[in-house]
This record gives sequence, C-alpha cells and structure tokens, in this order.
Amino acid sequence: MGDQGYYLYAVCRGLDPAVLARVEGVGPAPLEVVEVLDLQGVVSAVDLEEYGEAGLRSNLERLDWVERTARRHDAVVQACAQHAPTAPMRMATIYLDDRSVRDRLELAYDPLAAALSRVEGRQEWSVKVYATPSGPVREDSEAVVTSGAAYLRAKKAAAESRRTAEARAMRAARQVDGELSAIAVATRHLRAQDPQLSGVSSTMLLNGAYLVDAEDAPAFAEQVAALVASLTDIHIACGGPWPPYSFATVEEP
Repeated sequence: MGDQGYYLYAVCRGLDPAVLARVEGVGPAPLEVVEVLDLQGVVSAVDLEEYGEAGLRSNLERLDWVERTARRHDAVVQACAQHAPTAPMRMATIYLDDRSVRDRLELAYDPLAAALSRVEGRQEWSVKVYATPSGPVREDSEAVVTSGAAYLRAKKAAAESRRTAEARAMRAARQVDGELSAIAVATRHLRAQDPQLSGVSSTMLLNGAYLVDAEDAPAFAEQVAALVASLTDIHIACGGPWPPYSFATVEEP
C-alpha cells in the first residue's frame, strides 16, 4: 500500500468498538474508532492511490467500483446503527490522517451531537407512492366514430377520465403521507427518482423518508399495510427500517 488516508464511514456515540471486529470496510484494513469527547469516528486506512483526489475522480466513473464501495460503506453504517446512535457520512469521505479526522469532529461537534440526539432510538423508513398504470381509454365504446364531433367528444371524455384518475391518485398519495407523518417524529420529502433508478415506469407521486421511534415501528408497518390494502389508485413501496441517512447526515463545514 502506498500513501494512506482515512475513510470516515460514520460518527457514533456510545459505540462498543468490539462490535466492528468482524465488519469489513472498503479495503483490507480493519475498522478503527477515533474519539473526540463523546463522539466516535468510525474509520479505516485506505490507499490514496485509489481513494485520493485523482483516484476517486477515475473510480467514480466505474459503476462496479461505485457499487462495491457503496455496499461496503453501507454495511459499516448498518453495523454501527444496530448498536449506537449513528450519523452516516457520505461515501468516500477521506482525510489524510487521524488528526484530520479529529479536527473534523471537533469543528462539527455541535451539529454532529445534535444529529445523534435527533436519531437516537429511531429508524428511517422509505415510502414511495406510484400512480397505478391505467389501460388505454376506449374513445367511443365499441362503436366506430363516424363524425368529427363524436371524435372530439370522445377525446375530451378520455382526457377528463385521465385528469380524474390523476387527481384521485394525488389525493391518495397525500393521504399516505399524512397518515404516516402522524406516526413519524420527522418527515422528509425527497426528489422523485428517475424511472431508470427506481425500476418503475409509473409516475412517482411521493418519495418520503420517515423517522420513526423504534417502539413505533410495528404501528408504522401496520399502517403501511392498511394503506396498501385500502388504496387501489396507487402503488405503495415501503422499505426499512434503515439507518437514518436522511436525518443524521451532516455536510462538510
């Protein structure tokens, strides 16, 4: 290995470092914990030829590298979040040495401490709502349109039917968000995903992240199931519980 840097996965509070002994990081080096007051930065040494500025610029263009690094990064965050309040860092957050990590924790101590307090004992759930695909609207029942006026009436009726279906789906999406937000302690509305990323061609009406007390997780899951059963104008996809990426990430100062 050439020159080394430190990859920062997450910042925790009250984490027993022993729980990380069998967790694999992005490279062969073992995970370590850098402490500043009651904060703990979870790091591992990495080769700067791969993770330095030039290396990252090249590697971030490689889908296989990004997928492997993201998977291992998330595995470390998941392991931390199972045992302690955890603020995930963005993938490929690199520092030159452990002193630089400590400086980072000292500089951002207040927002990091606040983030950890915000997510302690809580989990993130993801709920996406899609419009239910509708089949083609018959413009004139089974009859053949025989006049221009009849054709225009059929086109108008089809357009009105689509608008009605869209409005009904939007009301259902708002109902989902309202009922789940009532259980969650915090909600974030994220940008709708590109269909190429979501794998769903239907229109995404809601991309919500919900911060839920661990003790309320069963009630949250039950409410999602009830909404799935009762709302037929939309498709609901729920994931979680996960580490609170949407509520605990602290940007670089």
